[in-house]
Amino acid sequence: MARKSKSNLSELYLEENKDQIYENALAEIQSFQLPLGTTLRSVYDDQPNAHQRFMEKLDACIRNHDREIEKMCNFHHQGFVDAITELLKVRADAEKLKVQVTDTNRRLQDAGKEVIAQTEEIIRCRVQQRNITTVVEKLQLCLPVLEMYSKLKEQMNVKRYYSALKTMEQLENLYLPRVSQYRFCQIMIENLPKLREEIKEISMSDLKDFLESIRKHSDRIGETAMKQAQQQRTFSTALQKQNNLNYGRNMHLGRSRILESKNEITLKRMFEEDDEHEEEVLTAQDLVDFSPVYRCLHIYSVLGDGEIFENYYRKQRRKQARLVLQPQSSMHETVEGYRRYFSQIVGFFVVEDHILHVTQGLVTRTYTDELWNMALSKIIAVLRTHSSYCSDPDLVLELKNLIVVFADTLQGYGFPVNRLFDLLFEIRDQYNETLLKKWSGLFRDIFEADNYSPIPVANEEEYKIVISKFPFQDPELDKQSFPKKLPMSQSVPQIYIQVKEFIYASLKFSESLHRSSTEIDDMLRKSTNLLLTRTLSSCLQNLIKKPHIGLTELVQIIINTTHLEQACKYLEDFISNITNISQVTVHTARLYGLSTFKDARHAAEGEIYTKLNQKIDEFIQIADYDWTMSESDGRASGYLMDLINFLRSTFQVFTHLPNNNNDHAAMSGKVAQTACMSACQHLSTSLMQMLLDSELKQISMGAIQQFNLDVIQCELFASSEPVPGFQGDTLQLAFIDLRQLLDLFMVWDWSTYLADYGQATSKYLRVNPSTALTLLEK
Repeated sequence: MARKSKSNLSELYLEENKDQIYENALAEIQSFQLPLGTTLRSVYDDQPNAHQRFMEKLDACIRNHDREIEKMCNFHHQGFVDAITELLKVRADAEKLKVQVTDTNRRLQDAGKEVIAQTEEIIRCRVQQRNITTVVEKLQLCLPVLEMYSKLKEQMNVKRYYSALKTMEQLENLYLPRVSQYRFCQIMIENLPKLREEIKEISMSDLKDFLESIRKHSDRIGETAMKQAQQQRTFSTALQKQNNLNYGRNMHLGRSRILESKNEITLKRMFEEDDEHEEEVLTAQDLVDFSPVYRCLHIYSVLGDGEIFENYYRKQRRKQARLVLQPQSSMHETVEGYRRYFSQIVGFFVVEDHILHVTQGLVTRTYTDELWNMALSKIIAVLRTHSSYCSDPDLVLELKNLIVVFADTLQGYGFPVNRLFDLLFEIRDQYNETLLKKWSGLFRDIFEADNYSPIPVANEEEYKIVISKFPFQDPELDKQSFPKKLPMSQSVPQIYIQVKEFIYASLKFSESLHRSSTEIDDMLRKSTNLLLTRTLSSCLQNLIKKPHIGLTELVQIIINTTHLEQACKYLEDFISNITNISQVTVHTARLYGLSTFKDARHAAEGEIYTKLNQKIDEFIQIADYDWTMSESDGRASGYLMDLINFLRSTFQVFTHLPNNNNDHAAMSGKVAQTACMSACQHLSTSLMQMLLDSELKQISMGAIQQFNLDVIQCELFASSEPVPGFQGDTLQLAFIDLRQLLDLFMVWDWSTYLADYGQATSKYLRVNPSTALTLLEK
């Protein structure tokens, strides 16, 4: 029972649950919020006959709703009728109101047309005002840009390129970013790089014009700089001479006063000239406009291409340096060629020095030193080559002066020039060589023009003129009355003057070499020694060897060399005076003139002996013996008497040799004795050879007797003492061989000759057996 009741309860519960499901489905259908497919599927998928039961539930629900609608309509029907009635009443009022509203609207529209027009005008004006304000604001931003761009164009037109670049920089960094949205700004931005390139090209073009300009004007710049350096050097030299003059005033008071007045006049003139030309002093900046290089440097620096510009400038200047250092082939012919060459080089480095000091980094001291060292090596090589072609000492001296001015000028700009002064010492040797060649010609001309006879002086005035040129002193000659003759010939004072002129010429080169007085003194003495020992000695040797120089001329040459030798000490004093170096100084060189003139005298003496022998040979050659004569003529041969007379007159010339002191007397006697002994020995030998001549086949006793007469005359000549100073029969011994040989044949004393042969007391000791046999055969 209980189980049945429980089953009924379960069925009842199921029924109620199904009804709840249908109700939920209907609620979902009515809500229209959920998809109906799911709801309907749940109804149809439940149990069989669920559709029918659902439809029943749906119909029941519809009927309930219809009943509710009907109730509601019944409840509100009277109100609806009342509302319709009142609505109909209002309809007439609504029509009136509509007409009134329409009329009011029409009148309002008519009245508001003018207001609308004014309002639209106000709106338009306000829009314009707003636009104008906007435009003004934008223009205020754009105007500075346009003004700066206009300023840029103006700067470009007037070629103020550095300022133009600064303006571009301001435009790019400050102004253009504010208005970069406008098209004209974009155009400007696109044009700025083009303008920069244009400025670079224009600046480079200006730089090229500048480089061409300084290449053309470098010689003028250098000429001006060298002129200023030369004026400064002249002024300093004059002051130094004035100081040296004051230093030596006590030693040479009278001479100093004269030189002092001359130097004061020179200084005064130099100061006046400096005052006259003071306003004319020009600098490199006055001659060349350096603004292009400054401008180009600034421009490239601003553009960030400073290094490119520096490399280009240095490269171009190196090329110009090579062109400047290339000399003309004919430069060595005139001093103007050297001056132009030096002026161009000086101008080049003056410009570089100016660029070094007025710019930062374009050129450096290292760069200029490197360039100068390269140039200096080239200059020295060029000068060595071209100076070697110079044969004119005046041109070499002018070249030296130019080199000194050139070196002083560049030294003033800080360039080292020691190698140039070393080169000057090389050129000095060449200068001395050209001087020696020139003076060699002068000496030859003097010797050619000399008459080789003592200088005649008719009065005191002529005597003073001679001794003013040559330091001659002879107390014995001074005591003699006029007219009188000086022992030397005209060439002696002329040679002395020319030696002094040579010293002056050598001194000219030694000046301004920045050397001490001791070094200059040493150089002068060395060059003078070369003149005496090489040039003058060579000229004397050549003169002595000339065939037209006779014995008289040779004797006069010996006299001349003696006086020139005595004058060497005066030359040393002369050098000491012009260099202010005392001869007692340890390092002072001495002149070697003594040996020069001694060698010349020895050569002249040897030439005297040679010419005497040659003259004797000439007389011997005209001898005409009749070797077959039966008896002699009873007198000596004519040729031999002429020969003896010649020798006698010749030896009388030797009495004119200088003998004013013991040394000269001994020297003159020795020369005369040696010449006489040499002549007698040569005559004896020649006569002996004549007897022993192989072509002579037969000699008669008459010829022997005639030959004996000639030998007797020779012995008489020897015994007459043609030259004083021989002791006893010394001179006669030259003919002893002939005398003994002739006595042997004249006396025919063969028994005595054979008996005493080989004994020291033999009467015929000097007779050689072979000689006697040869003559005996003839």
